[in-house]
Amino acid sequence: MTPYSPELNPVEHVCDKLREMVFGSMVFNNLDALEDHMEVSLKVTKFDTPRVHSIAGWLWIMKALLK
Repeated sequence: MTPYSPELNPVEHVCDKLREMVFGSMVFNNLDALEDHMEVSLKVTKFDTPRVHSIAGWLWIMKALLK
């Protein structure tokens, strides 16, 4: 069995914040509507560098990237 530590995966934190801030308690009529909303939300998040950095820009990750 492989250990699983989602708290160490920065993508997990970005997904959690996206779920909280963008979706909240929304209800969609169908899967296509959900996918459309998710696509727009991901595009907006992609270009919101300060927000993504504040969520997932942990010191140990930034040090590894800047080596």
